[in-house]
Amino acid sequence: MVGPEGNRRASPQTRRHRLRLPDSLRPDADLSFFLGQALKRPQSVSALAPSSARLAEAMASLVPAGSGPVVELGPGTGKITRQILAHGVAPRDLHLLEINDDFVTLLQERFPEVSVHACGAEAMAGLGLPPLRAVVSGLPLLSFPVPLQARILRAAFRQLAPGAPFIQYTYGPAVPVPPRLMKALRLRAIRRAVIWGNLPPAQVLTLHRHVA
Repeated sequence: MVGPEGNRRASPQTRRHRLRLPDSLRPDADLSFFLGQALKRPQSVSALAPSSARLAEAMASLVPAGSGPVVELGPGTGKITRQILAHGVAPRDLHLLEINDDFVTLLQERFPEVSVHACGAEAMAGLGLPPLRAVVSGLPLLSFPVPLQARILRAAFRQLAPGAPFIQYTYGPAVPVPPRLMKALRLRAIRRAVIWGNLPPAQVLTLHRHVA
């Protein structure tokens, strides 16, 4: 689950609402909606359940304070998005990249002041943003082939400000990026938290680029 399309400033691939979701689709309906999308479009959904509140809080708490844009990759139903906003990121500074059209529509309805881009992570450069304060990733990097991991991480670190974090969670005990790729991209990982109450338990970490 990843994707691009601007609500306020539409990108070239902007798509209008294709699906009108019922007004009764509230945050407590996330699980059933998420499961439906996992069955309907498994290629664009990376998990069987949305992030837990504790995981969303842990991810959002790692976004540095201050100003500047923040990009969230694979926001899904917006559990982490909501916490990022609650931690003080201005809606105008938050950009959501999501490839699942139904999630895009849901995110546009839930967060009308946030830019939702119906595109993948590799399209970040095309958004024309200034250096990013953080990238918050809900992507299943562990299950991605190494060449795709490399393209995503290169795209992210080209846009991140010096020292800014790439915030990631993973369901495995190890860093989800293989050591050879970490070395090739000059990245280091810092383990931040383990969320045992998530389904399944999740590890939160940040990736940083070594300064030459």
